Amino acid sequence: MKARMIKTTWKSAPTVEGAGVRLKRGFGFYEVPKLDPFLLFDDFHSNDPADYGAGFPWHPHRGIETITYVIDGRVEHGDSMGNKGEISAGDVQWMTAGSGIIHQEMPKGGADKKLRGYQLWANLPASHKMMVPRYREVKSPTIPEVTLPGGVKVKVICGQVNGTTGPVKDIITDPEYLDVTVPAKSVFTHRVKPGHRAFAYVIEGEAYFDERRDSFAFEVVGANYFDTERECRISAETMVLYEDEGDEITVTADKSPVRFLLVSGKPIGEPVAWYGPIVMNTQEELKTAFEEYKNGTFIKNK
Repeated sequence: MKARMIKTTWKSAPTVEGAGVRLKRGFGFYEVPKLDPFLLFDDFHSNDPADYGAGFPWHPHRGIETITYVIDGRVEHGDSMGNKGEISAGDVQWMTAGSGIIHQEMPKGGADKKLRGYQLWANLPASHKMMVPRYREVKSPTIPEVTLPGGVKVKVICGQVNGTTGPVKDIITDPEYLDVTVPAKSVFTHRVKPGHRAFAYVIEGEAYFDERRDSFAFEVVGANYFDTERECRISAETMVLYEDEGDEITVTADKSPVRFLLVSGKPIGEPVAWYGPIVMNTQEELKTAFEEYKNGTFIKNK
């Protein structure tokens, strides 16, 4: 087995989206295509409803999948397919926009007003950009949790760990989405499919995310800056992008426990034409999508 090494890391950056939701962006438009097949990752968390109450009112999507994972609080949602509901702590909403969908997501927080969750956008290849939209609401009790040696716990949303398969299947880019907690003085090792792009996002705590203990390139989003003296122990709200070579990822928690999301998927390797909530392959396709949205012909399947 060959271990995957860290290619680079960076801190998520504050931004405002929707109707005024304050969040932290792990990556987005400016990181394309280095996380292919993934396009965007947002970390939204606050104890103040003023930071998230305005939500994400009705807006369109085409050509992508949006994956929303809630850890604290709740999010109400509805879409043009007639789906309506709520996801709360531990739940996942996996929406394939395909040919077009219009939806809204309205964060409500919990009884303590606390909200924490993550949204990931996964691209669709040209062959599936205009597929029939589909929607999956995955409730927490259906997401298996695997306990590994050393007390490591893994919630398997998509993919497989130790023979246990997550409930989300038949996804075009063959992704894996894991929520991993590693106790102090424990090690987590996981095989990654050959050729798949992989990243981790640290939720809390700190750990070593590869076998090195000296230094590596640390990137500041939006700036050409690398700190080669940075220690390899990585802390919360940090994105870790792995090299494509190697068979497995090893995370070592020495001084404290760590919790992180580990995501991987098969790169698409196609041109990306992206504006706002729509991602296609060409500018002409983008123009068509927005014209259809304007004239009321955007939704192909109801």
